[in-house]
Amino acid sequence: MKIVFATGNGGKLREASEILGEGFELVTPAQSGISEEIPETGKTLKANSVQKAQYIWDRCGQACFADDTGLEVDALGGAPGVYTARYAGEDKDFNRNMDKLLYELSVLETEASMAASVGLKMRPVSRRARFKSVVTLILDGEKHIFEGTLEGTIARAKAGNGGFGYDPVFIPDEFPDRTLAEITEEQKNAISHRGKALRAMAEYLNSLK
Repeated sequence: MKIVFATGNGGKLREASEILGEGFELVTPAQSGISEEIPETGKTLKANSVQKAQYIWDRCGQACFADDTGLEVDALGGAPGVYTARYAGEDKDFNRNMDKLLYELSVLETEASMAASVGLKMRPVSRRARFKSVVTLILDGEKHIFEGTLEGTIARAKAGNGGFGYDPVFIPDEFPDRTLAEITEEQKNAISHRGKALRAMAEYLNSLK
């Protein structure tokens, strides 16, 4: 089955292809004649996911899906959230995004330490975080929503050369001594937020056969 995946990210495309497996041929918007940037102006992950999928459907009328993924950090009140890709600017530079995230957590920890040093009672700064993915599939004009979550913590420094995005600073609960960038693609796909959502989508598509 040929499906348009609303992404220009090579890492996402490879990950989705491996998760969906045989029987699904993923093509990019560019391969379907859509060269402009796909808008994502929603205030929630779901809104962005739906908006991107609808944009593809309206222009090519082919089966398509889009995902929107956010990183939620407890100590930052759920930020960066819907602004995950643009946390440090519109250029979507993930090295800068990670640097900003690590800096903000270090500032909070320094402030907590200073407060404790003068006798103020402060809660320890939590590094708990989670990735959330929302996938919207449009098939014959009908929308179907699938979701996935991956729990973990934010590392104190970047580690690993694999993956993409925030992977070098995210330690999943399933591998507490390694970041997502330090495990294999197979291991990551088995636990990832996007993997869970995509497998749910694949199960739905296979049920239609």
